Amino acid sequence: MTLSSAIKGLAVKMTKVCNDIRLLASGPRCGLKEINLPQLQPGSSIMPGKVNPVAAEVANQASFLAIGLDTTVMLAASAGQLELNVMEPVITFALYTQMKVMTNACDTLRTKLVEGVTANTERCKDYVMNSIGIVTLLKPHFGYQKCAAIAKEGYTTGKSLHQIVVDEQHLMTQAEWDATFNTQNLIHPKFVK
Repeated sequence: MTLSSAIKGLAVKMTKVCNDIRLLASGPRCGLKEINLPQLQPGSSIMPGKVNPVAAEVANQASFLAIGLDTTVMLAASAGQLELNVMEPVITFALYTQMKVMTNACDTLRTKLVEGVTANTERCKDYVMNSIGIVTLLKPHFGYQKCAAIAKEGYTTGKSLHQIVVDEQHLMTQAEWDATFNTQNLIHPKFVK
């Protein structure tokens, strides 16, 4: 039962990873689309050109089977009387199947999906630069109250902080904006005015 439970634990974790991958790759326009998956088929049966996360879906299905087989092992192990358990054949079958299915799922996920995943850098950059949360980097320049007002305007109007700060209110030049909101400063902020 311990081995079966460990395999079930792997299956649960793999399901979580696959669901995260499917969500991060969702799209092409209405989802997150933060990552690009390798195209393993011509397209979706209902949406031409869409890349379905088939390797993640296969791994999910394999994980669900492994989780169900753990239930088989648990029930069969509990069916013995004293030192005799006539259910050992189904326990052996379930354990072997769990190991084979999860081995294949891990290999498929690695070779058909993980090794080919790429970041959708433009989409991720758009998410960051259109976020209201990056107003924090402006606090040393304008103070808390002004930044709160800028954030509120961005939130209520749908405008980007760049539109408000640089284009409309002329609080910063483009060069000052670029120095504040470069990739390195977004990762490791240096709050220097």
